[in-house]
Amino acid sequence: MTNTQTLTSTDEVVDAFFTAFGSGDSETLLGLFSGPTDLRANGAPNVPWVGAKATKDEVAAFFGSFGETLDFQSFELHSRITEGANAVAFATAVFAVKATGKTFRNDLAIHFSVADGKITRYHVYEDSYAIHEAFNA
Repeated sequence: MTNTQTLTSTDEVVDAFFTAFGSGDSETLLGLFSGPTDLRANGAPNVPWVGAKATKDEVAAFFGSFGETLDFQSFELHSRITEGANAVAFATAVFAVKATGKTFRNDLAIHFSVADGKITRYHVYEDSYAIHEAFNA
């Protein structure tokens, strides 16, 4: 487990986020977020994680919904741009929706803001139409 108290740079925090996310280490992942957090994912109402989140419980529910509703197939982090407290990461993920069996490819960008070693903003921009279609039975 990463000691998130020692993370200082935006790059270190974002690296720790992807390491924790990729390994399923929800305790470390959630420890990287400040309280409150400006978390936003736009999309269709049939997708369980969409909407604005702020509290630690809402952030935990956001990330928990992935394991509850999706089967992971692949994830590739393509690149990242960091400028001061902000970073934008570009990635591609492939998941299958457990309830429908449908697979979707999600090209996405995540905008992180970091202050005092914690994520204060997490805005994800993803292929909401592909996700919506995969959740339709």
